[in-house]
Amino acid sequence: MAVVELTQENFESTVADNAFVVVDFWAPWCGPCRTFAPVFEKVSEDHPDVVFAKVNTEDEQQIAAHFQIRSIPTLMIFRDQIIIFSQPGALPEGSFRELLTKAGELDMDKVRADIAAQQGDNA
Repeated sequence: MAVVELTQENFESTVADNAFVVVDFWAPWCGPCRTFAPVFEKVSEDHPDVVFAKVNTEDEQQIAAHFQIRSIPTLMIFRDQIIIFSQPGALPEGSFRELLTKAGELDMDKVRADIAAQQGDNA
């Protein structure tokens, strides 16, 4: 699957309609972003069941603000519409692949139960 460009118009539906979405927040002027882009593209080719998407923070400032993106590149992973990973910085290919494997192995029922328990503690 090709890498999808996310905009204000398609961001929400992309995350809602797909169980596993990896988002790269980037900007054209960002050197580390340009270095990470080929790694992101290459790894995406090996995961046809995962949506790989990019948000140009220059063009989509509302999305970047909503997710409080302060540093780019920032990598964010959604599973079942839940953010399970969010971290700034470009990853080496091996680390990126390992991250995706671990993200895919997460028991989302347990994640939801943990979130519910935390929300109960905060109530």
